[in-house]
Amino acid sequence: MSVTSQTVSGLDRPIDDLVLRATGVGKDVTDATGTLPILSGVDLTLSQGESMAIVGASGSGKSTLLSILAGLDTPSRGQVFLGGRDLFAIDEDARAAWRAQHLGFVFQNFQLLSHLTALENVMLPLELASRRDVRREAADMLARVGLAERLGHYPKVMSGGEQQRVALARAFVMKPQLLMADEPTGSLDFATGSAVMALMFELNREVGTSLLLVTHDPAIAERCQRKLTLQAGQVVFP
Repeated sequence: MSVTSQTVSGLDRPIDDLVLRATGVGKDVTDATGTLPILSGVDLTLSQGESMAIVGASGSGKSTLLSILAGLDTPSRGQVFLGGRDLFAIDEDARAAWRAQHLGFVFQNFQLLSHLTALENVMLPLELASRRDVRREAADMLARVGLAERLGHYPKVMSGGEQQRVALARAFVMKPQLLMADEPTGSLDFATGSAVMALMFELNREVGTSLLLVTHDPAIAERCQRKLTLQAGQVVFP
């Protein structure tokens, strides 16, 4: 079921129920010609297990908003709470540590480490978190995404769809509260992209992770429970 962006902010929800809450988020970029607003007054919330699509034309601010919500970019105004913590009230190191505990991120260009095998790429966040049995956990997740036979392969010998599945396994292996994905099928063909999205929603249901997706694909947006539409950096309502 898809819900229009009229229900997207949800700021009246109990805060304890929220995985993500953003209020008044704005972003400006300044150059020799002056100050250009990229985002203005964006509010949203996301509860545990919910899925939301961020949609809009190219240049509407979708990827910038996602980066701010993940704490990868800094807003000019506003607050972002992830797992109940104000991301921009803490320093960069603390923000990175908190993000590692609560958030998984899937990039359009995968961002796998080329010198590591598929297994080693998925093991990395587990090792950084000092988890036990990291090899078994990583191998199990890769098997879950259909790559049990590709554990020792490097990204350069894997297809785009296989690399995206490795990236998905890496994001899900920590069982984060929230998974963010920036155009997760943008560099994939239709069949491979459809398979990756089916897998993403299946893992969402099994693990209970919330999903926040930037997409230009109306079919993907319709699969999400809620939708936020951006136009020139502002939320618009139908």
